[in-house]
Amino acid sequence: MSAPPDVLTAPTDDLSGFGYAQQLSRRVGSYASFAAGFSFVSILTTVFQLFGLGFSFGGTAFFWTWPAVLVGQLMVALCFAELAARYPLSGAIYQWARRLGGAVVGWFAGWTMVIAQTITLAAAAIALQAVLPAVWSGFQVIGTDPALSSRDGAANAVLLGCILLVATTILNATSVRIMAVVNSIGVTCELVGVVLIVILLTSKAERGPSVVLHTTNLDNSTGYVVPLLISALMAAYVLVGFDSAGELAEETHKPRATTPRTIIRAVVASGLGGAFLIIAALMAAPSVTDGDLATQGLAYVLTSQLGTTVGKLLLLDVALAVCVCTLAIQTAAARMIFSMARDNVLPGSVWLRRVSPRTGTPVAATVVPGVLAAVCLVVNVGNAGLFLGLASVCIMLLYIAYLMVTTPLLFRRRTLITGTDENGRPLFSLGRYGPLVNIIAVGYGLAMAINLGWPRAAVYDPAGEGWYLHYLPLITLAVVGVGGCIAYRFQRRAYLQAVTA
Repeated sequence: MSAPPDVLTAPTDDLSGFGYAQQLSRRVGSYASFAAGFSFVSILTTVFQLFGLGFSFGGTAFFWTWPAVLVGQLMVALCFAELAARYPLSGAIYQWARRLGGAVVGWFAGWTMVIAQTITLAAAAIALQAVLPAVWSGFQVIGTDPALSSRDGAANAVLLGCILLVATTILNATSVRIMAVVNSIGVTCELVGVVLIVILLTSKAERGPSVVLHTTNLDNSTGYVVPLLISALMAAYVLVGFDSAGELAEETHKPRATTPRTIIRAVVASGLGGAFLIIAALMAAPSVTDGDLATQGLAYVLTSQLGTTVGKLLLLDVALAVCVCTLAIQTAAARMIFSMARDNVLPGSVWLRRVSPRTGTPVAATVVPGVLAAVCLVVNVGNAGLFLGLASVCIMLLYIAYLMVTTPLLFRRRTLITGTDENGRPLFSLGRYGPLVNIIAVGYGLAMAINLGWPRAAVYDPAGEGWYLHYLPLITLAVVGVGGCIAYRFQRRAYLQAVTA
């Protein structure tokens, strides 16, 4: 494949410099690009899902795991911003890893990312269970216990999640423009909702912000490090997916100028919003010692402190955020599959790379992750450990895929091209701080990947259903690796032909 020139003049559409024709429609503006990254992170979705996990292990001190993860992910985002300016292509992680680390690294980064995004899609879809039954008991169709950690709650989560996946698949396959508009509206509602929740909960505060300086409910029987490492999984799960702004690069106006900044804005906005949300919840919780905060999370705080009507209206906003988050994840997964299939490196590439002339969307590449995510849910009906297992596994895979970009970047920094963006300004660059930021990004990513993959019964098998669940992340990693080797073997010849053309 032909390489772009060393010095770029950055025309509106320079895909031909990478050997690709423009197939997707450029209908995504600056705000929609930001919305793609922010809605994948979706602090309302994920903080509501995992607040109980973070608090149950770290107590009120779990707040400090949030800024720690935020700093690490910001370093990763800054590295990605540099690459987004130089390689404005769909399938960002795959494309970046391929150009920095070579054919094999690129392929496995893309393969890992596709699986991670599919599992993340399933985990996001079941988040409706954490919200809708609290709004109206009629949403609890299966059984009576709405808690995700119960069999009834897990089964009902699968039902609600599958219904949502059908809706997002149809919407994603129908129109890029409609998807972008829905995403932007949803993100706007989410941002307004975060601000309102923080203000309202602060007005109902039972204690001051110094609550985060205490160690209430933090079990120090094994020391502080172990429980805080587990509670850090909450922040690690929330603050990912900002790279999805890069997935829409081929559909974004002026992507070299726009995408790097929207990636960074998505991380910063999510980090600040999530921090204020956690502090406000800890301040307003009726009690931080009776156990309800750990088991019922933020939904309990909202309904108990803001009253039934206001609390439920805000929960509906959270439900909208869940829907938009699921939509954004599926969009990113579809673009990753399309990008890899365009290089003829996936089984069924001829089918997966087709773009509908009527809708301007890769329909098959959109349907596949939706169907596979639904399968992930259906095979786990009744599994009380469904949510934590899916969440931890998918995020571990995402961190590994990120490492396949940041690690080769560290060794190839001096080869990064220079030039100007579509506005005539220098391409986004970290300058002399680049190596330091890159080193921190790699070290942080490696440490968090190990933390996510470490076998823990409390995380992966809370109901005590089987020893094998303790090793779910390692088993998943092995399956992904072996499956990737088999798939790569079958596609290797076509792949090498594509990348050397």
